[in-house]
Amino acid sequence: MISSSALLIVVVFFALAFDYINGFHDTANAIATSVSTRALTPKRAIVIAAILNFAGALVSTGVAQTIAKDIVNPDFVTQELVIAALIGAIFWNLATWYFGIPSSSSHAIIGGMIGAAVSKVGFGVLQVQGILKIIAALLVSPIIGIILGFIIMKTLYFIFGKVAPSKVNQGFRKMQVLSAGLLAFNHGSNDAQKSMGIITMALIASGLQDPANLNPALWVKFACAMAMALGTAAGGWKIIRTMGGKIFKLEPINGFAADLTSSIVIWTATAFPGLHLPVSTTHVVSGSIMGVGSAKRISAVRWGVAQQMLVAWVVTIPTSALTSFLMYKLVTLVL
Repeated sequence: MISSSALLIVVVFFALAFDYINGFHDTANAIATSVSTRALTPKRAIVIAAILNFAGALVSTGVAQTIAKDIVNPDFVTQELVIAALIGAIFWNLATWYFGIPSSSSHAIIGGMIGAAVSKVGFGVLQVQGILKIIAALLVSPIIGIILGFIIMKTLYFIFGKVAPSKVNQGFRKMQVLSAGLLAFNHGSNDAQKSMGIITMALIASGLQDPANLNPALWVKFACAMAMALGTAAGGWKIIRTMGGKIFKLEPINGFAADLTSSIVIWTATAFPGLHLPVSTTHVVSGSIMGVGSAKRISAVRWGVAQQMLVAWVVTIPTSALTSFLMYKLVTLVL
């Protein structure tokens, strides 16, 4: 039988692996628009995104606390449960990355936690109110992105509608550097906290952290921030192609509007008092691009691509939950 300390090492390894994969899986969210409009070269975009993902990951811990307490009753969390949840989430992230489908790492880890917990104890272990709150945030945030993106883009059209397109593009190509950096920072501030919450749960389960203290330890924050930054530096070109051009043909002004919209939605969910909710950067950015595209004309958005992405979004939680459900059975046999 493997010792508790060894299991904790396995948990930390898989949690950091998830964060690393999350980094290159979701890199596209922060840099796809700036790369597709040539505001930044791919290498510069990735370097900027990696640095600001790291910085954002160190800023806040509210989302980590939500992950640690609002999905599964912490009293029933074990190392094996967390390992199974992480493997399920990693499997789904790698599968969707391989096929270039923008899907949600947030959905994947939440589905993984649900599936592993149900496999261990049953549905009674789930924090139903917390899960409903998180799912509501995951569903509503891209809709807000569509609406806000439409409003911001219409406002920019109104302000710059009479300016020569060449001047508008030149100016917003520079502004996109700032908006892409802001989005990368916000991506780090929300997404890296999911792994922080997972490791905190494992530390509590192993008796190394007080259950009353859900704040991630400094080393946990640093390790998760570094893993996501390194993953971001690895890039995610298949998804970048989808996000950057297959939904809507972006000009610099559109890219700026989409990035700004996404940053507002993500930061509100992350830092607004009383919220601290995990949201899907992928969903929010996709919704923002759709809203921005619709401001030009509804037919400008390739809704067929959007429909394919929607299917992936819908199946992520049940698929990762089922994978983790089965994985927990396997993990308990092996460990």
